[in-house]
Amino acid sequence: MTATRIEPAPEISSGWQAGRGPLAILPLALFRDSRPWLAILIGWMLTIAGSTMLSYAIAWLVPDNAGPDLGDASAPVKLFLIAGFSPVVETLLMAAILAILLRVLAGWQAAVASAAIWGVLHSLAAPLWGAVIWWPFLIFSTLYVTWRPRGFWTAVGIVIAVHVLQNLFPALLIVLGH
Repeated sequence: MTATRIEPAPEISSGWQAGRGPLAILPLALFRDSRPWLAILIGWMLTIAGSTMLSYAIAWLVPDNAGPDLGDASAPVKLFLIAGFSPVVETLLMAAILAILLRVLAGWQAAVASAAIWGVLHSLAAPLWGAVIWWPFLIFSTLYVTWRPRGFWTAVGIVIAVHVLQNLFPALLIVLGH
C-alpha cells in the first residue's frame, strides 16, 4: 500500500510581504504565484461578476446614464480596440503606475490606489463608467502585485489575459448592438 502525501498549500507571493490589508477578503488564490491558469480563471470570474453587478446596479439607479462613446468604427475594429488593443495598452500603463506606487506604498495600498486612478480616468470618458471600472482594475492590480516578483512579463501576461477576457463579453455585446 502506498502512502498518500498531502502537499502544503503554496505560500502567498512575496509581493504581499507588507500584508494584504482589506484585500484579504479576496480569494487567497489571487495572492499565490504558483498557478497562472488558476489566477487567470479566478481573476476573470471576479472581474466579470463584480463589474456586471456594478453595471446593473448603476443602470437601475441611473437609468439614463450614457456609456462611453466609441465612435463610428466598424464592428471588427471596435472588437479589436476593446478586447485586444485596450487591454494591452492599459495593462502596460497600469504596470508603470504600479511601479511608481509600489516604491512608496504597500502592495494593497498600491492596488487600491491604482484601481482608483483607473476609475477616475475612465470616468473622464463617461462619468459613471469609472464606478464600474474600478473593480476590474482592483483585481488586475492585485494580480500584477502578486505575479511581479516572478517577472515583469509574467505579471503583465497574466493581467492581459484576464483583461482580454473581461473586455471580450462587453465588446461582443457592443459589436452585436445589445
